[in-house]
Amino acid sequence: GTVTAANASTLNDGAAALLLMTADAARRLDVRPLARIAAFADAAVEPIDFPVAPAYAVPKVLKDAGLKKEDITMWEVNEAFSLVVLANIKMLDLDPHKVNIDGGAVSLGHPIGMSGARIVVHMVHALKQGEYGLASICNGGGGASALLIQKL
Repeated sequence: GTVTAANASTLNDGAAALLLMTADAARRLDVRPLARIAAFADAAVEPIDFPVAPAYAVPKVLKDAGLKKEDITMWEVNEAFSLVVLANIKMLDLDPHKVNIDGGAVSLGHPIGMSGARIVVHMVHALKQGEYGLASICNGGGGASALLIQKL
C-alpha cells in the first residue's frame, strides 16, 4: 500500500507522565499504585520491516508472563501509520475489537516522544482491577518494545 495523509498519523504536541517505582518505594512514600508492570520485551527486525516489529516483541512478553493472548483485555499498538495496527493484528491473530479501542495515533495524533507514555496511561485508566493490557510500539530503526501491565 501507499502511505497517505488519510492513513498516517499527524505530528502533534503532547505531554504525558509516568511515575515508575518499586513496590517498596510505593509503600515507603505511601503511594497507591494504579498498575504493575508484569513483563516487557524488545525485538528488532530489518529497518524496512519496522511496522511488524511489535509482532516479535509481544510473544516474548506473553511467554515471560506465562499468559496467552486470550488473557489480555486490551491491546494498544502505536500506529504511526494504520498499516502498523492492521499488520500486527493479522500477524498476532488479535481480536480487532480489543485493539486501540478508543482510537490510536491516526485518530488522536502522534506526539513523538510521548506516544509510548500515552498508550500506557490510557490502558492504566481503561482497565479494571486485575485485567491485563499489552502496549507495543515500533521505531523507524526496526526495533519494537512491548509492555504488559496489570491494573491493581
